[in-house]
Amino acid sequence: MAYWLFKSEPGAWSWDDQVRDGVAEWDGVRNYQANNNMLAMRLGDKAFFYHSVNEKRIVGVVEVVKEHYLDPTDRSGRFGMVDVKAVRAVKTPVTLADMKANPRLENLALLRQSRLSVAPVSDREWKIICAMAGIEA
Repeated sequence: MAYWLFKSEPGAWSWDDQVRDGVAEWDGVRNYQANNNMLAMRLGDKAFFYHSVNEKRIVGVVEVVKEHYLDPTDRSGRFGMVDVKAVRAVKTPVTLADMKANPRLENLALLRQSRLSVAPVSDREWKIICAMAGIEA
């Protein structure tokens, strides 16, 4: 199993929206590296759900339930999407500031490539962030 992080603007698609819908398409990605990250995803992979913009914090965990397929909203036919389902909310949201302050997370893709909307998370980083969030890894 691999681990990931999905960033979303809460005004466009929030954790509450994800929980309400249960399973939803993660569409609209138009960055080649983010799309390649979704191409690498497999069924059962887990990901942090991160609210960007004003909140800048991890608020939940989702699971990949459908692997990469073409995004019908992309007229170029170059980009795809995956389907994810809500797994659980975190007990303690983990802010960007919290992650930046933790030296064990210095290589976290979110911190190194802050504009990337879909990023990998290592096994070690996953465990550290889950502990910070008050959930089991």
